[in-house]
Amino acid sequence: MNSPAVPALFSVIFIIAIGFGMAKMRWVRQTSIVDLSNLVFYVLTPALLFRTMMNVKLADLDYAPIGVYFLAVALVFTATILLQGLTTLASARALAHTFSNTVMIGIPLVSLVYGEKGLISFLTLISVHALVLMTAGTIVFELAAARQARRDGMSQNMGRTLLIAVKNSILHPVPIPIIVGVIYAQTGLPMPSMVDKPLELMGQALGPMSLLLVGVTLAYSKLKGNLMPALRIAVVKTIVHPAVFIGCAWLLGLRGLPMATMALAAALPVGANVFLFTQRYKVAEDEVSASIFASTVLAFVSLPMILIALQHLM
Repeated sequence: MNSPAVPALFSVIFIIAIGFGMAKMRWVRQTSIVDLSNLVFYVLTPALLFRTMMNVKLADLDYAPIGVYFLAVALVFTATILLQGLTTLASARALAHTFSNTVMIGIPLVSLVYGEKGLISFLTLISVHALVLMTAGTIVFELAAARQARRDGMSQNMGRTLLIAVKNSILHPVPIPIIVGVIYAQTGLPMPSMVDKPLELMGQALGPMSLLLVGVTLAYSKLKGNLMPALRIAVVKTIVHPAVFIGCAWLLGLRGLPMATMALAAALPVGANVFLFTQRYKVAEDEVSASIFASTVLAFVSLPMILIALQHLM
């Protein structure tokens, strides 16, 4: 298959397979998964988020294509919650339905297909992708967890439930570096190289480490009972999500290169960061780790088809 999507997708599968093989050979034990997840979630993720956001000038962003993109995200996310209820399981699935692998697959793919102009539009989305989705995901997860605790008699009233959810959403390793990074960006101050370089190195390690962790978890997962749920997530992420976006873009008059890059972003496989959320909240870990693999494999077919369709829609 002569498509620019293939090298990027193969890289993801290859790294996941290495993690899988290391676990099967017992080079990485199951008891180490939590520690590795904490390393990724509490160190590498904040480094990448802060460094990404500290370069964002909010006044320079073109919000129209991004607005349409997040409209489609909101529709898919909300539909999942409405159909499955406000639970941590539904929250995990909703995030998996909408959170794309923008860095490991998206950046090289957009660069190959649409060049520098397309990459500028795509990087504009990336600059707020984590800000919106990971922060919103945190809030929904915390609301769902607080609601479940209240239902189980562990919380006194709705007011306290909301207070706990808001507090946990703010005092969290995802929103804090995003907010601090945005604030720092608006000051215009340069980041000292002694600080910037370590942050860059840690941020670059996030993608490979997350994918290796997915592979390790897959090796210890019970895939037999999670194959169909994983495939359902994969179909929604790589087919339904981009279809909803293209429909929104068509209705709102968004055309050209910005529409194509946003559609490609919506069609990307499930991002590994979703798995980090499932580990933090102890829900759907096997299902989501399997869906990352399944959606990446499915993307070998779906992405080339979407790229062909976009040639006629631009």
